[in-house]
Amino acid sequence: MFEFLITTSKGLDGMLLEEIAELCPDVGLKSKPGQVLFSGELQDAYKVCLWSRLANRVLVKLAEGEINSADDVYKVTDQANWPTQFGIDDTFMVDFTGTNQSINNTQFGGLKVKDAIVDQFTTFFDERPSVSKINPSIRIQARMWRSVLGIYIDLSGQSLHQRHYRAKTGLAPVKEHLASAMLIRSGWHKNKLLPLIDPMCGAGTIAIEAAMMAQNIAPGLKRETWGFDSWKQHDKASWDNLTNEAEQAKQKHQGVIWANDIDASMVSVARENANLAGVANAIKFTQQDACQLPSTDLESGYMVSNPPYGERLSETTQLIPTFQKWGAWLKQEFKDWHLSLLTSDRELLRQMKLTAKKEYKLMNGKLECLLVNFELDEKNCQVRENKIVNNDFANSLAKTLVKTNKWLKKQNTNCYRIYDADLPEYNVAVDKYADYLVVQEYSAPKDVPEHKAKKRVQEVMMSLPQVTGVNANRIILKVREQQKGKNQYQKVSQRKETIEVFENGAKFQVNLYDYLDTGLFLDHRVTRQLVQQKARAKDVLNLFAYTGSVSVHAALGGAKSVTTVDMSNTYIDWAKENFKINKLTGAYEFIQSDCLTWLNRHNGKYDLMFIDPPSFSNSKRMEGTWDVQRDHVALITDALTCLNPGGEILFSNNLRQFKLDEAALQNLGFSIKNISKQTLPEDFQRNPKIHHCWSLVKE
Repeated sequence: MFEFLITTSKGLDGMLLEEIAELCPDVGLKSKPGQVLFSGELQDAYKVCLWSRLANRVLVKLAEGEINSADDVYKVTDQANWPTQFGIDDTFMVDFTGTNQSINNTQFGGLKVKDAIVDQFTTFFDERPSVSKINPSIRIQARMWRSVLGIYIDLSGQSLHQRHYRAKTGLAPVKEHLASAMLIRSGWHKNKLLPLIDPMCGAGTIAIEAAMMAQNIAPGLKRETWGFDSWKQHDKASWDNLTNEAEQAKQKHQGVIWANDIDASMVSVARENANLAGVANAIKFTQQDACQLPSTDLESGYMVSNPPYGERLSETTQLIPTFQKWGAWLKQEFKDWHLSLLTSDRELLRQMKLTAKKEYKLMNGKLECLLVNFELDEKNCQVRENKIVNNDFANSLAKTLVKTNKWLKKQNTNCYRIYDADLPEYNVAVDKYADYLVVQEYSAPKDVPEHKAKKRVQEVMMSLPQVTGVNANRIILKVREQQKGKNQYQKVSQRKETIEVFENGAKFQVNLYDYLDTGLFLDHRVTRQLVQQKARAKDVLNLFAYTGSVSVHAALGGAKSVTTVDMSNTYIDWAKENFKINKLTGAYEFIQSDCLTWLNRHNGKYDLMFIDPPSFSNSKRMEGTWDVQRDHVALITDALTCLNPGGEILFSNNLRQFKLDEAALQNLGFSIKNISKQTLPEDFQRNPKIHHCWSLVKE
């Protein structure tokens, strides 16, 4: 008799207990969270390895004991007779899980286990087996629970959820054993002749697991290597008999299993995986929008799926209309069907306006999920109107929009701020760009729990479409943190989508997805207009130019020449594109360079300069670091050598605690005027320190 420990994901242990009871009816079973334990014959463990659709690992216990010191780990491990388990020429590795007061480091615990094993071999044979972390012959698990340490050999080798048919996967794939659990929880496994549809199949895992169930294919049959292959107590004859019986037990399936996805490439992946699993002929594959998928007069059956739920709130928000539309479609087309959906965001499923029958907590890897079962009965198929969003944010924004609309009548722009953290608990800024919204979520204070902050932002994202009338697909969420050095230039996406906006006679391309900033700083709207008014017949320099919006306004204002300098090739190209869409041609120069080095070595002369440096930078393209508080006098000193008599510098930055060294600049001969308040647009009045701005005139 052996003692076995079978592991699975949290939430599946009760189902695993039932499965093993059916596979091995003559053994006594106990369960713990994520585990089932029993004593039995080796053949019982083989059956679990071969047939379990829910287990992860099958472990056989070799030793167990109390651990009160590090030496106890060695002693417990030494209880096992290791040369009777594997040979000197075999490789092995140790996985150590769990800690207690005596062993608080799993690497140290694993090292003590390894030492005990190799010392035994050295004592008996003057030789020792090698440790290998890549495809070892024997895997040993040391599992600490409170003060008790168990030493096991892993008979499964790799986790049993790996069926070896998934050549490719999509985003956030469901694990194979979890797909089986979904099918069991849905109830389909007891009604396999009824139709089964996965309308958002991705890599096809749910449909493939269903086909394997329906054809009675043992999930372990395709595995070529096992953890017991090099184990000295392995009974090959018994194993071969079991696999031969499993081959004979396969059967045909007469029901419908249907895998569909909107993405044709994912349908191809699902078909390829099904081919590797040997069940492609048992599955119908189609490519169609789930919100238009017909029931094709099938008798009522089961719909089981792992629909997208978005890793980021911005993605979740864009999915809201999809789930609303899908819910309405299911009520119309799939009456009397059973529906089982896996999600990590319960709010998304609520958009379908369905009442759940049962919910199960499951883990998909490290992601906490819910499997939610619905019955599309007469009551659930009633069409219900979407409730009007009513929360503090929605009410506050509605009032703000009334004021904004009055102010907008005097403006000539379609990009502006509509909400600026007016309520402390909703710590976001919302900017409108034409028919799009960009939501910037500021990092919540440490004393605000993460789940509460997430809920607040979710309320924001759910409210915006209704209050503003902007389509949810055009609302982009970004998390705003302090950016330093090269981080301010790093991409957060790769969509490369731009839209055109306008402002006071100028047109600009903005990218709302790929960067934290969009290409247009809205708080400088008035500043740009001021540059345009001052630029006529002047030579203008725009330093730290970003995408050249100030340069565009200078050119539109009739500047004699405009020189645009920025360190980023991307932004210089962007600035050129902004000139192009405004049909500006003339004495316009674009220079990609470290602005500090370029200015220090430059000898050109200008009548008007706009200088808006970052607060801090340590970019590799720079010589040294830049700190606006520390270095602004040196920067303006260099700029002075390029300024014509009577010329003007508009100097700006957004460091909240910045203090201009007026004494030093007056000594340089500047007349100084603080125009911060004058250049602050009305939609940014709540935060007067969003930027500072001065007019420095050379006397």
